[in-house]
Amino acid sequence: MGGMKLHKYLRAIGFSQFDTREKIRKLLKASIISSDYQNFITNGEDTMLANYRKEFFPGCGISVCGELDENNNFSYDYYYPYLTSSTISSYEDISIERHYDREAYGGICDDIRVGVTLIFYLENMIDYLKFKNSGRLPIKETSLCLSGLSVEGTIMMPISKNKKQREDSIRKTNNRYRLIQAARRGDEKAIESLTLDDMDTYSTISKKIHKEDLFSIVDSYFMPYGMECDQYSILGEILECKEEENKLTKEKIYKILLNCNELILEICINKEDLYGQPMVGRRFKGQIWLQGYINFP
Repeated sequence: MGGMKLHKYLRAIGFSQFDTREKIRKLLKASIISSDYQNFITNGEDTMLANYRKEFFPGCGISVCGELDENNNFSYDYYYPYLTSSTISSYEDISIERHYDREAYGGICDDIRVGVTLIFYLENMIDYLKFKNSGRLPIKETSLCLSGLSVEGTIMMPISKNKKQREDSIRKTNNRYRLIQAARRGDEKAIESLTLDDMDTYSTISKKIHKEDLFSIVDSYFMPYGMECDQYSILGEILECKEEENKLTKEKIYKILLNCNELILEICINKEDLYGQPMVGRRFKGQIWLQGYINFP
């Protein structure tokens, strides 16, 4: 297992003290030996692609990928911490691209609710390869569960809204989705309406920003962040929050279900890395590494 790197997001699932290659080597070896999940696919005459997973609290753990030869000897390729959510985030079509430097894959999903093309790290890549090898691409009629790992976050209070304001907000959001769908089909009136809406929004924010704080105007957002294409800066409302414990390190982790621009996803963050107390109704603001699990039909 030479050439092993320290993964930035290990601390998000409770491995903040695993800061040397030797500690990680031992962790990966133990994760393979006592794995809770294994998946294999042939990738040559005498070799198989292998994925071992070890869970350290519900839905969360270490995934190790590599090759098995004909004598069942495992050669390590790479590993990553994962969070698998059971909450469906999107039913939109997905396309998959291989990473150029190793047998890992990224997914691309155009979900109109977010306003940006979602690029995520594919968790169940062997399932995808089996699907691909059986000639069932392009992928249709699937659902996608999105999750994120974070190493820095802040809890913010919600924007105070009365019942009418909340109903108006939902109505405007639904109307915008209908316009975006029509614009995708080439409806010129819808494109014009969206352009005017954006100009109105820009004008309103420009006026308000002199007197109000940005986060009292902007309810939630989902924006690309940094150099890596699967990292995002997000602000979303907390729908559920649970404190978990990594059964090996005993570090405390928050699992938080969020609503970002009507996109529902689950995130994980070390208790030590979160500023503030997460509660339902409050908002989470931070950076995440986006992962996705495709539910193949």
